[in-house]
Amino acid sequence: MSTEAHLVTNTLRTLHRIHQQLEDLRERLERGPRLLRAQQVNIEQSNKALAAAEAEAKTLRIANDKKQLQLGSGEAQVAKRRLQLQQAADNREYQALKEQIAADEMTNSVLADEILEAMEKADLLAAKVAEAKAAVEKAARDSEKLAKSIAEQEPILRGDIDRIQQEMRQVESELPGDFKVLYQRLVQARGEDALAVVNGDYCSGCNQHIPVNMINSLMLATPIQCKSCGRMLYLPEEYNRR
Repeated sequence: MSTEAHLVTNTLRTLHRIHQQLEDLRERLERGPRLLRAQQVNIEQSNKALAAAEAEAKTLRIANDKKQLQLGSGEAQVAKRRLQLQQAADNREYQALKEQIAADEMTNSVLADEILEAMEKADLLAAKVAEAKAAVEKAARDSEKLAKSIAEQEPILRGDIDRIQQEMRQVESELPGDFKVLYQRLVQARGEDALAVVNGDYCSGCNQHIPVNMINSLMLATPIQCKSCGRMLYLPEEYNRR
């Protein structure tokens, strides 16, 4: 490999590494707001789950209170009819009161069972509400912790991006004119995907075969694009020793 090709190859290799570093840093910078938005969605969902659990518990409580009033009224009615039973004027009235008392007691028994079942369900709903509240509190804590971490990392990431961009501009200035024109055009259009190393006889970007004559041109310091994906090609480090 010629000296010029050696220098150009090293420069392109460095630039590719720099673009990959920048892409990673930018992704990390953009990931923070995405994570916060996802956390906010989690908070909203947790609040909806809590509201639903509280509403279900309230509905059950209201219904159960109503049944308890009905049961109290029913028991009072039974007590009243028992008193009337003692004062019955004849057997016919006596039997009618006994039948009514039996019917009222059956209704009261059903209500008592329903109330007991509702109380058991209320205990389960109370646990569900407590769990939902804990989920809301945890989501809020996680969001606060995440926001703090992002706020701490953002200036560091931006500083790294600025530093690496300065390094990139310095390295770009070392490219020969014909390489620089092609490089700048591809970077403007494709960003980090503008470059690809020749891996064996294949383009690392699209895994398509690179003919020998194109590899020879790279070794002679000629700017070459992959015919399949259009990336600007450069040779791997082992070619430096040839």
